[in-house]
Amino acid sequence: MDFLVLALIASVGINIAMFLPAFAFKTDKLTDISYAVTFAFVATVAFLSSRQDLAHLLLLIAILAWSVRLGGFLLIRINKMGKDSRFDDMRDKFWSFLKFWLLQGVSVFVVLVAGLLFFDVNRPTLTILSWVGMVVFAIGLLLEATADAQKFRFKFSGKKKKNGWIDQGVWRMSRHPNYLGEMMVWTGLYLFVLPSLEGLAIAGGLISPLYIIALLMFVSGVPLLEKSAEKKWGNKDAYQQYKNEVPLLIPTPKSIKRALSG
Repeated sequence: MDFLVLALIASVGINIAMFLPAFAFKTDKLTDISYAVTFAFVATVAFLSSRQDLAHLLLLIAILAWSVRLGGFLLIRINKMGKDSRFDDMRDKFWSFLKFWLLQGVSVFVVLVAGLLFFDVNRPTLTILSWVGMVVFAIGLLLEATADAQKFRFKFSGKKKKNGWIDQGVWRMSRHPNYLGEMMVWTGLYLFVLPSLEGLAIAGGLISPLYIIALLMFVSGVPLLEKSAEKKWGNKDAYQQYKNEVPLLIPTPKSIKRALSG
């Protein structure tokens, strides 16, 4: 278990190192991309410490693909926005801002636990379940990337001024398709590594998808955005109709048909 402790220290250490210039220069550019950078670094070090079998390489490629996609998107977005309003209340407060970075470092470690346990397996196994997991991962990554791109274009194309909420593309089949994609990414990767895990590692690795699902569904994701949207547009009949027609997270046959119809 020493490798898990080292991974936790590395994850938190990277975030503390990036926190210092972010706080000193009051910039959100490091804050927005640090999450993806930490994943990429810790996963790469874990891979280099493994036997580097094909299965290990496939997992690394998957994590790096997700990290590069997310980090690149966040960098483009923050350059366009200039700042991230989420940090307005903490950017100038040392301990409040540091607390965010520490939590982020711990979160990266927790989400990576399943992968870290897998990298520690000497002879990983690839089964049908592994490939099913990789397919789930790929669909989730594509969904998340598509949702982010569509919302970015919507926000900066002027269409937002006509209709405050996005109701196009994959956002017509789910009110939070980007979060659904994120959940699928880490659920898929857990399924990919599951055949190689044994004993307590099976339960320990399960914390990875459960943590990200719980975080997005009950803490920092869906609840905050739903509350904000209701505050902005809750008195509009069109928004209430949108909520009635589009499910919170999991698409239905009806909402998928709605999205495909344009």
